[in-house]
Amino acid sequence: MALRGPAGLGPGSRKPLDEAVAAAEGREASGLVAPGAAPEDDEEDDGRGRGLLRWDGFSAWLHCVCVVGFDLELGQAVEVIYPQHSKLTDKEKTNICYLSFPDSNSGCLGDTQFCFRFRQSSGRRVSLHCLLDQFDKDLPVYLKKDPAYFYGYVYFRQVRDKTLKRGYFQKSLVLISKLPYIHFFHTVLKQIAPEYFEKSEPYLEAACNDVDRWPAPVPGKTLQLPIMGVVMKVRIPTCHDKPGTTQIVQLTQQADTHISVILPTVHEVDLFRPSVILGVTNPFFAKTLQHWPHIIRIGDLKPAGEIPKQVKVKKLKNLKTLDSKPGVYTSYKPYLNRDEEIIKQLQKGVQQKRPSEAQSVILRRYFLELTQSFIIPLERYVASLMPLQKSISPWKSPPPLRQFLPEEFMKTLEKTGPQLTSRIKGDWIGLYRHFLKSPNFDGWFKARRKEMTQKLEALHLEALCEEDLLLWIQKHTEVETVDLVLKLKNKLLQADRECLPVKPDTVEKLRTHIDAIILALPEDLQGILLKTGMT
Repeated sequence: MALRGPAGLGPGSRKPLDEAVAAAEGREASGLVAPGAAPEDDEEDDGRGRGLLRWDGFSAWLHCVCVVGFDLELGQAVEVIYPQHSKLTDKEKTNICYLSFPDSNSGCLGDTQFCFRFRQSSGRRVSLHCLLDQFDKDLPVYLKKDPAYFYGYVYFRQVRDKTLKRGYFQKSLVLISKLPYIHFFHTVLKQIAPEYFEKSEPYLEAACNDVDRWPAPVPGKTLQLPIMGVVMKVRIPTCHDKPGTTQIVQLTQQADTHISVILPTVHEVDLFRPSVILGVTNPFFAKTLQHWPHIIRIGDLKPAGEIPKQVKVKKLKNLKTLDSKPGVYTSYKPYLNRDEEIIKQLQKGVQQKRPSEAQSVILRRYFLELTQSFIIPLERYVASLMPLQKSISPWKSPPPLRQFLPEEFMKTLEKTGPQLTSRIKGDWIGLYRHFLKSPNFDGWFKARRKEMTQKLEALHLEALCEEDLLLWIQKHTEVETVDLVLKLKNKLLQADRECLPVKPDTVEKLRTHIDAIILALPEDLQGILLKTGMT
């Protein structure tokens, strides 16, 4: 199966085929459109006027769209790739084929949605939309692009069809993207996939044209994204957002009558007790995967409606491959006690048929508060490693941060530990010791240390601005004055390059100081320093 040409070349088009092809080749040769792009009415530029080439808007969100079907001779195969100029290596196509069908023996009919991640082939050329990666620096860590991977978002349909030799219609519509926006792309698929399975390629082409007209995925902006008659309102979070706050900002109190779907999040999935458990029945896997930290062994089903009061968690080393009893086996040691209150709250929600979205919000808020209780003592101790502001001299390098000493930190927990903000009991000390040895602490502390180092540099810059530099140069030689000017220019360059938290008026004040110092020097030196950029 192959896609037809662009919309202007479909049946009933007034433009002769050879004329359209010639026009497309001419535009490609002149660089007006990307290879394989649709040659339709470039003069109008789709009303975008954003200075982007054809498909640049699409590439900011998606790499391509694939249709994976089942062939009796070949198995799973990529039937369609759109836009047609999108590049996938043979290995990437193979990965997409194998990952785009659910691996299950349930034989369930209907529609299924899921996502996967797969590694890009080595040596892949960077696409033109890498210019839009400048937005990446404003994203939270968990939403930053990983240049080594693609994400695949799947809408799979399996229904009986007697006209097919296999007896079933089995096909997946797959969105391939570098963006880890799980909830957003699942919502997009819900809007376009059912219609695509009914109307086929022309519908897919129209949907991709809609995506190409979308504004760039800028963090912090509320975006309105039309897709096949539906307008979605989304906001991509930034690294400056307060944790736990809703992603959508209501700019006005008036209802947006043209908005069809408002997404409170682009990435968060439903956290509440999932409806599917992925498991295996072959004893080979039970034996091979015993090194996994958690194993659930399922036995005979209980009568409908009967729920065990409590499931005892057993040590993983006690698990015997074939003759072990049903239960939960884990090698993980819990440091904190069970929170009965949150469990009762969720159970009450089940009894009252509370929506799973609301249950997920309760769970997220609970874990956010627990995380804050855990992090606050660390934040307090790390802040104490910062030198006092009075120790910062404009004529010396900023003093270094004090060293993080685990045992010194542990001593602070007795009076300022998590017990001040959390009701949970348990071995908090053991949990902190475990955390301090983990890569998670290493990443967190490096980020905090960078922030504090930048703050020190900013305070040093402010201290320089408060000095009477003209008085200083009267007591020093011309060589020392020139050296000062060059150092101050480098300070300004550093502030811009590292995005130091410096007030705008501080930067302007320092520029004024530099200009005043230069004008106080002999004319020959003035000419040299005025021409000397910030190096």
